Amino acid sequence: MTSLFALLAAVVYGAADFLGGTVAKRATTLAAVVATQGAGLGLLLLGTPLMLDATVTANDVLFGALAGLTGSVGVALLYRGLAMGPMSVVAPITAVCAVVIPLIAGLMFGEQLTPLAAVGVAMAIAAVVLLGQESAPDADSAEVPRSAAHVAQAVRIALVSGVAIGGFFVCLGRTAAPAGLWPLAVSRTVSVTVFLVVAFSTRQAWKVPAAALPAAIGCGGLDMIANGLYLAAVRQGQLSLVATLASLYPASTVLLARYVLGERLGRWQHVGVVAAVAAIVLIVANS
Repeated sequence: MTSLFALLAAVVYGAADFLGGTVAKRATTLAAVVATQGAGLGLLLLGTPLMLDATVTANDVLFGALAGLTGSVGVALLYRGLAMGPMSVVAPITAVCAVVIPLIAGLMFGEQLTPLAAVGVAMAIAAVVLLGQESAPDADSAEVPRSAAHVAQAVRIALVSGVAIGGFFVCLGRTAAPAGLWPLAVSRTVSVTVFLVVAFSTRQAWKVPAAALPAAIGCGGLDMIANGLYLAAVRQGQLSLVATLASLYPASTVLLARYVLGERLGRWQHVGVVAAVAAIVLIVANS
């Protein structure tokens, strides 16, 4: 079940990122994160009665809050990068950093990988790199052409975002199972508070257009579901392997960008999909 939860988290994370990117194209980055993070918190609060029997320690609250801070930075930068695009480049670059940070942390915490699982991790990293190889512009694409400088800036944003998201994965992995979903509640409360403080202190607009609200709500809900799946997986398995599987989310982002926005899948991206499947098989079979 550990691998299944991690893989489902990857699929849902990818769909959430796609919706988040579309919201960020219609509103400011700040408005996008306030709306999506707020929607996720609202969904989680609806399930509060199911969390009343949980046992929460100071450690759970601390790492939940740290997850909220790192997640705030990571999500804000990710949405900014996705808005600058192209999605099929930004999401995989972010994922590479997001998997390397938990991998290093897991090994530092004493986790050990079998030789074949280690090969699987290496293939997963290669897969997200290949998925990030931008194809030639498609004449039928709805995407606006971008300059090399514009894409380079999006890449830099994606790198920093990935490090922050990797920290988010590590922090959630340090919470205990008896705490249930409360660390997520703490994390999301912190992130929403941070964004609202920024909005009011800088007097920036923090409301998204009505047309973008359905995507914002969908993004927030999917992101929270993915977080719950990841939390369930990482509490049963190794941080290094669970985070690796969860970080394969660019596959669904790339496919959605292909079929919804018309971004063409290049030859190396096809190879990346194959590498991702091979990585999954190696990790699942040897974990």
